[in-house]
Amino acid sequence: MEKSKEEIVKEMQLVAEQMVIDDLEENPDLANEYFECDCCGKNKCLAGSIQYGEYRLCNDCVLLAETGFALGKFNDIQALMDAMEDTRLEELCTFIKEEEKRADRQNSN
Repeated sequence: MEKSKEEIVKEMQLVAEQMVIDDLEENPDLANEYFECDCCGKNKCLAGSIQYGEYRLCNDCVLLAETGFALGKFNDIQALMDAMEDTRLEELCTFIKEEEKRADRQNSN
């Protein structure tokens, strides 16, 4: 019997959660190590992240990728990267605005 979309999503969520747990058990210091996700552009915890070719994806984006693969929505990581381009740009704009605010606060003191 074929799994429903809901079953596949639930299974992928459990796999992604377990990846974080496994990484932290293997190296607890990962809880304090962060990187900029190549997919969503956010600063995320290294635990549970995966390298897909030239891209490092945070655990949330790994979940998106693996669920998309399992559901046949796309068959390579580049399709997800292309779909997430707007999200990365929004994150970059938010970062720039926050940096400008910090600079203004420092200049006014």
